[in-house]
Amino acid sequence: MSDDEVLTCVGRLVGTRYVPSVKAYISELTGRTRVVGIGEMSTREIDPSRVNISGNEAGLITGLHFG
Repeated sequence: MSDDEVLTCVGRLVGTRYVPSVKAYISELTGRTRVVGIGEMSTREIDPSRVNISGNEAGLITGLHFG
């Protein structure tokens, strides 16, 4: 699934409250196994299949980024 297809599929999560189960939900819908949640550590390597979830201090998802 391309990055654009991922955004189409799960982009509606932007603006919703982040809970850890969101990672499994994104993986299930997209087939991508590397999903990094808000505030989680990840390697600095570029991984085109990785989905990074961005959020704010209120715990809301503000965006999805790749790599």
